Amino acid sequence: MKLLETTIKNKVLESMISILDKDRDKILEANKKDCELFNKEDRAMYDRLVVDNKKIDGMIASVKEVLGQEDPVGKVKSERNLENGLNVTNKTAPFGTIMIIYESRPDVTIEAAVLAFKANNKILLKGGKEALHSNKALEKCWHQALEENDLDTNWIQLLHMNRTETQEFLRNPSEKLDLIVPRGGERLIAFVKEHAKCAVLVSGRGNNFLYVDKDADWEKSIKVILNAKTHKISACNALDKILVDAAVPNYEQKLKELDSILKEQGVSVLVDEKTGSILKEEEVIKDEAIWHEEFLAMKCCIGTVENLDEAIEKINKFSGGHSSTVMTKDSSKAMKFMEQVDSAAVYHNASTRFTDGGAMGVGAELAISTDKLHHRGPLGLEQLVTNKYFVFGDGQIRV
Repeated sequence: MKLLETTIKNKVLESMISILDKDRDKILEANKKDCELFNKEDRAMYDRLVVDNKKIDGMIASVKEVLGQEDPVGKVKSERNLENGLNVTNKTAPFGTIMIIYESRPDVTIEAAVLAFKANNKILLKGGKEALHSNKALEKCWHQALEENDLDTNWIQLLHMNRTETQEFLRNPSEKLDLIVPRGGERLIAFVKEHAKCAVLVSGRGNNFLYVDKDADWEKSIKVILNAKTHKISACNALDKILVDAAVPNYEQKLKELDSILKEQGVSVLVDEKTGSILKEEEVIKDEAIWHEEFLAMKCCIGTVENLDEAIEKINKFSGGHSSTVMTKDSSKAMKFMEQVDSAAVYHNASTRFTDGGAMGVGAELAISTDKLHHRGPLGLEQLVTNKYFVFGDGQIRV
């Protein structure tokens, strides 16, 4: 795709803001069709699917936010004048064509596209069938905004393919793909990695841990645990696993208190053997594979560890590499935890729910990457570019 002037890109976004506001009723009606067809037993997926006026306000806010951000393309990263007279300049450049595959979440159709477009990338949107009507309505808004500014609608395309067709497209794409971002659960990620022929940036899997150190403030720990677990169970930054240090003062009493508070909030609890010797009513974990699992439900595991090192080892073995929290008043322990736990975001005395582009000051995000190349954490506008070397000479040859 050709490089667009910043003013043109911003005009498209201005048009999109107006169109989203004007077409609220059409978007809500389309989403109503999707919601009526959906099996509401999957609460997490249903929560992601629903669009209301507040959600549309959020879409508009995302576009406005990106509109106000500096164009990330063509920024000089480094510049060197070599002894041979060459000038070597490294600048940011678009990826080219990005494909994002996601489940439910019609708002991704707005957030992913606005970021990709402002960074001068073409984007292919492969949403789930459960959000088909919503995504088609939002794609129509994008196409109208592009056409109003004399741009081809193929900058932003919604792909209408079933699983088999998607598999074949990943193996033999009809056009060059530069990056694929699967945003969803483990099965989706594994499917994409198995079949894709280009770079895949993994995102979306949570399975986040929180460790309560023996020196933690217990009241703060309860507050943070409840927020991380119950605030939004459908989010990839929700809490699934809680590790409690056996040396916590009044350990047995506090375990029972934690269990009782979680159950009062409707959270079902699974426990390891040591914890189960105290919380005798809870189901004891038989298969350690459950420590790898992301729940996206009102469910969590509580385990007991002997010290900080054991907590770090367990988190690095089982977590999804997304977000991890340590609750402690000991700053040296906190720093050891944060340096040694292998997660995209590590927290000291705070909820994992903050791993989000907006909450972390990044702005609108394409996804939360748990990969280490090319970026880890929220994928905002600045992360949707690669780099390119511009080498200026005057007939130099290498000898």
